[in-house]
Amino acid sequence: MPDIQPATALESRTLNDGRSIPAIGFGSFPHHGEDSDEMVTNALDLGYRLIDTAFRYENEKEVGSAVRASRVPRDEIVVTSKLAGRHHGRQEAREGVRLSLANLGLEKIDLFLIHWPLPKQGKYVDTWKTLVELRDEGVLGSIGVSNFTPEHLEKIVDATGVTPAVNQVELHPMFTQEELRKVHAELGIVTEAWSPLGRGTGLLDEKPITEAAEKYGVTTGQIVLRWHVQQGIVPIPMSSSPERRRANLELSGFELSSDEVAAISALDRGRIWGQDPDEHEEF
Repeated sequence: MPDIQPATALESRTLNDGRSIPAIGFGSFPHHGEDSDEMVTNALDLGYRLIDTAFRYENEKEVGSAVRASRVPRDEIVVTSKLAGRHHGRQEAREGVRLSLANLGLEKIDLFLIHWPLPKQGKYVDTWKTLVELRDEGVLGSIGVSNFTPEHLEKIVDATGVTPAVNQVELHPMFTQEELRKVHAELGIVTEAWSPLGRGTGLLDEKPITEAAEKYGVTTGQIVLRWHVQQGIVPIPMSSSPERRRANLELSGFELSSDEVAAISALDRGRIWGQDPDEHEEF
């Protein structure tokens, strides 16, 4: 295995159910087929131990194949998958989990999330109740959500008494989600960030980030990922480049000052992708 400090050695985040996850993960979207298998295999070799997929990504089979074939012991890998919109509802959620397990070829999914709340369907509370049951049955490890707002979180917690371990949301310096993160802190929810590098936004060319990269002798991507990690956010970057995958893990040799964190956070301008969880429909 390459000589690189793995993410688990960098830091870990303790979840509200007592389990822990690495402080940075590897995202598999939007790749399919052999590309997914090769990238996840390489990511595991480099030191990633948190691997993120979803039923909707159509690559669970390849991700599972890479995990099963890896030289890394299975109990050191946290596999995350997510429930598709078509599987909202009591029995539908059970079927969705069954399909993801079959696709992955695993006996248990370490972290399983509701991908979107889809409030127009009106089923996410029932869906959450089913995930709680499957967790208690030992089919799932930790359970959480993705793209949930404070209102959505309140409804599922009030209905079940069970707080999600994780909420994975769009989050980067151009959309800092400060209010949502305050709610997470109050509830003990770990915040995960999809699109942590703000793909396609020009984020990495912004002055506070380029100046910090020059100061510390690192890449602009490393500066942004360090911004996440220092605030307790778990970023889930994806890269097609093995070199960038490696660099994305090398975050422990420098630390941003509070002023630098604030300057980068000041880039906030609101949601970039237009996927409002109250309106988004995904099946």
